[in-house]
Amino acid sequence: MLYAALGLCSYTNTMATSHSEFNLRSVAVGLLVAALIGCAYPYIVLKIGFGPTISVVSAFLAFLFLQGIALLTGKTSNCREYNLVQTAGTASAQSAFMCVVLAAFDLLNSKPELGFHLSPTPLQVFIWMTLAGMLGVLLAVPLRKHFIDEENLPFPDGIAAGETLKILDEGSLQAKNKLRMLGVGGGLGVLSTWFRDGKPAWIPETLFFGSTLKSLNVGFAFSSLSFGSGLIIGLRVTSAMGIGALLGWFVLPFVLLRQGWIPSATFAETLKWTMWPATGLMVSGGITALLLHAPKLANTFRELSRAPLSACHEVPLSWVFVGSLGLASTLAVAQYFFFGVAFWESALAIGISVLLMLVGTRVLGETNWAPISVMANLVQALFALFSPHSIATNMVASGMSGSIAGGGEHLMQDYRAGKIVGANNRTLTFMQLLATPVGALAISIVYPLLRAQHGIGPNKFGLSQELLHSSGAGLTSPISVKWAGFAELLLGGIQLLPPYALHAFFLGALLGVSLTLLQKYTSNNLPSATSLALGFLIPAQYVLPMVLGGACQYVWKQLYPQQETALCVPLASGLIVGEALLALGIPVLYLLKLF
Repeated sequence: MLYAALGLCSYTNTMATSHSEFNLRSVAVGLLVAALIGCAYPYIVLKIGFGPTISVVSAFLAFLFLQGIALLTGKTSNCREYNLVQTAGTASAQSAFMCVVLAAFDLLNSKPELGFHLSPTPLQVFIWMTLAGMLGVLLAVPLRKHFIDEENLPFPDGIAAGETLKILDEGSLQAKNKLRMLGVGGGLGVLSTWFRDGKPAWIPETLFFGSTLKSLNVGFAFSSLSFGSGLIIGLRVTSAMGIGALLGWFVLPFVLLRQGWIPSATFAETLKWTMWPATGLMVSGGITALLLHAPKLANTFRELSRAPLSACHEVPLSWVFVGSLGLASTLAVAQYFFFGVAFWESALAIGISVLLMLVGTRVLGETNWAPISVMANLVQALFALFSPHSIATNMVASGMSGSIAGGGEHLMQDYRAGKIVGANNRTLTFMQLLATPVGALAISIVYPLLRAQHGIGPNKFGLSQELLHSSGAGLTSPISVKWAGFAELLLGGIQLLPPYALHAFFLGALLGVSLTLLQKYTSNNLPSATSLALGFLIPAQYVLPMVLGGACQYVWKQLYPQQETALCVPLASGLIVGEALLALGIPVLYLLKLF
């Protein structure tokens, strides 16, 4: 079905043998794009509560900058150089996304009764985020062959970026129809986002299904990004997400309220309970799938360990081992001196992070949604068992886990885009390692400025004195509120979890194992555990347009299969690009007071 679109991706195989893309021009432009995105991204994340797709935005910036240099110098650029720059932007954005942890620190610091007193300096933030992010990149390197080549997971954002770069590089003469469809999708994405988020707003952000369901975020979001992701993912995955959303947001809240297990049928209160069966379902399903593919995964590691250093396509496993060991050791030392985290606690957190990165990468590959905060919440729950009265350890361990998992998961998006354009995997990894510190440096500088200018949380904690009486609620950062609130909840130990939440976790885990085994040995049409779990976690307002996108892809495929194969991915890529560009652009216009 959707994987047929990947037939377009066999660009020129001989391209991968060249190192020409890893040159001074592409590296310099990549670091520039990384700096720009690293500085702009924290505001977006803290303001809207999630990180909009950035790979396609980076792809366009890569094309614009490199084409500009080509016009000035007369030396043409190529698709692999664009991909390298796009990779730098993705890596930097992932580092910058972890500003949510710093905001959670500040929210906890604002409550002296908790005994939380962590305020890392910009230098400490830079070192901490750099080490954790680079460790995540290296740990993900051996998994590329398994997730990209063998399982052929779509990683929709990576496909969108790769197809966009390929179309831009081919030009309108060679890819007229695809370029036109990319432009149509991009125009629709820009227009719909402008009408939704601009001034005045012509369409609502979400059409809610009544006042009762509005408190549960149940409605239909006018999001070309969500719809475009559904087009790429396809109906099998999106329908499973729809089933999860139906159970998690239409049925369960009222059952839980009637049983007295939640105080009110709101999104925040319901999520505190539903995240547990969803996490059990997701983690057990992901681990079971990995165990089923264990022979292939082991073979991948054997091939990498035997590969000679002269093989320029992959990073040798020996490099990964030595680099990971060095980064993990340095990270443990840094956390001991910066935050007082014991060495055994750092070692435990790193081990858990690797396991959760495996699960999170599969989720991202199937659904285009990285469950970083969900996986971090699971780390928080585990550390409530090992260090029940240390809220600082809880936050540092979960923050480190989020950085490691995020760095590894999003590297796969770049590998997927790289496969489309015939890139060299080793150079993509090098670029990620170079760009991760740029994103960490950006967050260490920009976050304190944002905190002083806007404040964090509804009480505008951290706001500079001259702005204390200004209007507005500050950067409320929903992820940070959830992260800090969960740590506060677990301060007294895991026994303070919502009623029967742990029972639901184990039932979800059992269902995840069962579904994955049935899917493997009976029917591939069964809903996947990860997709079903996401329906319980993502607000229904974003799931429903993805379901509609999957349904449209299915109908298109049935009626016009050749047309769908050629044009579906470019159209979806344009829709994703359009909203992503404007989602970043509008806040910048606000900051510059041009809008």
